[in-house]
Amino acid sequence: MKVGRYLLGLGSMATGILNVVWRDFDPSQQPVGALSDHIPARAVLACIAGVWLMVAGGAVLFRGAAARWGAVALGVFYLFWSLCWAPRFVSATRVLGLRIPVIFGLLVGVFEPLILVAAAAAIYARMTDRAMSARWPRVVTRSIFGMGSIVFGVNHLLSMQGVTDMIPKWMPLPANLWAVLTGIAFILAGVAILCGVMDVLAARLLGVMLLVFSALALAPILIAHPRAHGPWGSNAFNLAAIGAAWVYAESVEARDERGSVAEQHGMRSAPLR
Repeated sequence: MKVGRYLLGLGSMATGILNVVWRDFDPSQQPVGALSDHIPARAVLACIAGVWLMVAGGAVLFRGAAARWGAVALGVFYLFWSLCWAPRFVSATRVLGLRIPVIFGLLVGVFEPLILVAAAAAIYARMTDRAMSARWPRVVTRSIFGMGSIVFGVNHLLSMQGVTDMIPKWMPLPANLWAVLTGIAFILAGVAILCGVMDVLAARLLGVMLLVFSALALAPILIAHPRAHGPWGSNAFNLAAIGAAWVYAESVEARDERGSVAEQHGMRSAPLR
């Protein structure tokens, strides 16, 4: 879990630093931007949120009590961010219409921070050695990652123009094909995670795909527009999302290993009949 935890913490810290530097929220990634574009003392709130993310993300990089409380703080913040998308289901559908692409676009906004909540919960469980074998935390975490991945994939297929615009022109094969392939990859990873079939491999490959996406699509946009907040925010969030996918993979693997060890111990200690 160490690599994933570091990436999640660093991505969260980077998002917080950007809030403080720009003294504003990234409208596509932050809760206040989802609630309204006209919030009193917006700059102050952005700086407070930025400091929160910097402290919580930095705490996750350590072990012990610091990592536990950092995970709790990150989980609370990202959960608030996710819930604040709820008003958009009313306002956006009223303006754009109750259409499937609109609904999935809103669901992306909900699940992007929600997978970070699930990763923070996995870190907390691992650090406290609690809920590692409890059923309901496993089901909730698995459902969030699985459904989130499927939502991201369906949105790729429904909003292909936005995806193809980010694909470098030098890439072989048509841009539409890459959009379809990545959308299908998201969906297959989500199905594998939900079913628990090769879910560790699926989560790891999901993180690798996001890493490649950062290198080939998001980083060039940042280089082309270094003074814009949006590209910086997108790269910071994607870094945290990569970490979340790998945290989930490591948490499942660790839980499976513990179950296997416990089973072997039980077999050794069982009396012969």
